[in-house]
Amino acid sequence: MSEPTLLVLDTAPSPRLGRLTGRARIRYTDGAGLAARLPEADVLLVWDFASDAVRAAWPGEGPRPAWVHTASAGVDRLLCPELIASDTVLTNARGIFERPVAEYVTALMLAFAKDLPGTLDLQQRRQWRHRESGTLANSRAVVVGAGPIGREIARLLMPLGVKVALVGRTARRTVHGPEDLDRLAALADWVICAAPLTEATRGLFDARFFGLMQPSARFVNVGRGPVVVEEDLADALRKRWIAGAALDVFEQEPLGPTSPLWDVPDLIVSPHMSGDTVGWRDRLGEQFVAMYELWLAGSPLPNVVDKRRGYAPFPGPGE
Repeated sequence: MSEPTLLVLDTAPSPRLGRLTGRARIRYTDGAGLAARLPEADVLLVWDFASDAVRAAWPGEGPRPAWVHTASAGVDRLLCPELIASDTVLTNARGIFERPVAEYVTALMLAFAKDLPGTLDLQQRRQWRHRESGTLANSRAVVVGAGPIGREIARLLMPLGVKVALVGRTARRTVHGPEDLDRLAALADWVICAAPLTEATRGLFDARFFGLMQPSARFVNVGRGPVVVEEDLADALRKRWIAGAALDVFEQEPLGPTSPLWDVPDLIVSPHMSGDTVGWRDRLGEQFVAMYELWLAGSPLPNVVDKRRGYAPFPGPGE
């Protein structure tokens, strides 16, 4: 049997795939060349997970890979009607980003509660101004997105005394359904989005939603950018409908230097880095190699995405 062809949609630095020598013909392409090379691939590794090339190239002529793996948690940049309807198995990088994202969210919440941005600003201005700060203990948080990342955020916050409510696609044990979100958000000190981008979540956080929140509450998004109507969030902060917000993901990335979001009061902007800790690319490469070995052996793959839902169900297909 000939070696399967593994096509890598590349971005620097490339994944380490040395363990697959002799078990795969590895080819590389950029976004511009993907459409021409896609028919030759048995497996597609979307290493450049910020690219929209798969969605653009997939509807073309010729055979398509039996398996597509993306080195990311989100799959919205890949999905198109033709891929959704195909027999191609789609997997994601669940298991890599949960703990780092949860730590990042916790750090943001502590920074807000302890007014670290204010302290750093006063230090730059050489001003000694004693203040009282808040605490996470006994505060209420709503985590929107009950997948692995949302659950890890909740797991990390609860020992700090935060009362956490998880909101998912459907109500089930320990998870609230979407119908409870407004009621919970109106009582929350923190609303944290860790949701995937789907038709149900696009534009979910808008002026109506921010108007429900308490004036003392903060909003954090580490899910997907388009779930937030950014103009509405900026307006809510300027009008002091809410006390603060932090965005790690945006509708357009990278955020351009002329974006008005840079100057919105009480908004922390970070460049889609919440899950990226030292060595993360190596871990992504190791995960893919282990999955490729399962695929080559004909064993079931983990992290299979429900293409119609737009995410990998948690804890599994029987959820």
